[in-house]
Amino acid sequence: MFSHKSEKALLAFALCFSAASALNPSCAPGGNFNLSPFVLQLPSGTTNNPDQIPASKLTGCGGYQDPGHHYFFTESGDGAMVMKAPGGGKCATFPGAPRCRSEFGETQPWSSTAATNRLTADLLVTGGSSICIGQVFQSNSNNKPLAEVYYNGNGQITVGVEFVATGGQGQDLNKIGTVTPGSRFTYDLRFENGQLQFGLNGGALKTLKQYFSTPKAFFKMGNYNQGGDDSDIHVFGLTVQH
Repeated sequence: MFSHKSEKALLAFALCFSAASALNPSCAPGGNFNLSPFVLQLPSGTTNNPDQIPASKLTGCGGYQDPGHHYFFTESGDGAMVMKAPGGGKCATFPGAPRCRSEFGETQPWSSTAATNRLTADLLVTGGSSICIGQVFQSNSNNKPLAEVYYNGNGQITVGVEFVATGGQGQDLNKIGTVTPGSRFTYDLRFENGQLQFGLNGGALKTLKQYFSTPKAFFKMGNYNQGGDDSDIHVFGLTVQH
């Protein structure tokens, strides 16, 4: 078992390794980031059948990026992973989820009581007034989130925790802090040892109240557009730990 000090060092190393300076602008996103845990949902496709790209096609320098560089691709200058989504639901979506997204979802659920379940991200938002940039999603027949991380156009970061497992009854909106619009920031989303926690820019973790039991869950991360305008995020670091 890792000591607390070793665990912190491992997390710092993972963040540093994934964030950084070594992003290759000539590679698809899968050459710069470990995308093997994920499936990617895009706003392209047909009604009720949006495009989904499995991990087998995402990984490696020659992995998937959409041919027209409309929604998912590597930025030619700094190597960031660009994820775009149209506003106002003008896209292909699944029934019951009408908002557009370019978003990763883990394919292997995990126990919320396990010792380590963490999603860390380093990103900046270059367009969009309201975006969900991360989620803890229930892995059961509800097919609903437990918690969603929101970025507002003024830089406010909020975590909404669902009041009921089946959704539709609103969220407990926890205002975490504010980042400078257009600047890079990091977040740390955890659901481990039965606790839901969130940290911004390396600050102290805030433990968030839960309103129902969620034995199994998985992470989502990306650009899940909540607004009427087009949204655009650039990702410099993305790590999951279990």
